[in-house]
Parts: sequence; structure tokens; C-alpha cells
Amino acid sequence: MPGVKLLGHVPRSKMPALYSGAQILVYTSLYEGFGLPILEAMQAGCPVVTSNISSMPEVAGDAAVLVDPTNPTEIAEGIEKVLRERKKWIKKGKKRARQFSWRDTARKTLEVYRAYRY
Repeated sequence: MPGVKLLGHVPRSKMPALYSGAQILVYTSLYEGFGLPILEAMQAGCPVVTSNISSMPEVAGDAAVLVDPTNPTEIAEGIEKVLRERKKWIKKGKKRARQFSWRDTARKTLEVYRAYRY
């Protein structure tokens, strides 16, 4: 039966299975430093509805439905949109997730540190 399940703390090792078994990730945070769960879900084949503010649009690109996180009607419409076109959003999400890697993240972080030597 579909629905929302509140799980509390979930060990990191269990997250890939949860993402791959979920119908959708609704991640309507008001503020994020980066939004790693968006990419984790996309990589696991879980389509995403996320906030149209903070870092989420930059992370999600065109591979997620962006909504106003303070507007319940818009969130519901975003969920319905993703569920109607789920395969399309899964494909877009997997493609988007491939654009990010830990190697590139480490390289870019090192570049920032080197650029701001004191």
C-alpha cells in the first residue's frame, strides 16, 4: 500500500536500498549546503521532487521537478507529475547523477584551497 513511512535514523549502508525501492524522493528542504540526497536518489533510480530554492536547482538541473517548498499544492502537483512520467524522470536523474563524482569533488575542493592560500 503506497504511503509515507517515517523511519527515523537510517544507517548510511541501508540508503541505496531505500532509494531504489522508493517510488519518489520528495526533498523540499528550505536550505541545503549541497543536497547530496538528491543525487543519491537519482543514482539509485528514484525520481525526485525538490525545492526551487537554495542549492537544489543547481544540483538537480533539469532532472527533477522543482517546487516551492512552502506551497503544499505545488508540492502535490510535483509529486503527481513525477508519478505520471516516472520513467522519464528516472532516466533524466541517472544521466544527471553521472555528471558528479567524488574524484571531481575532491579535485575542485583542492583547487579552492590552493586559490585561497594565506
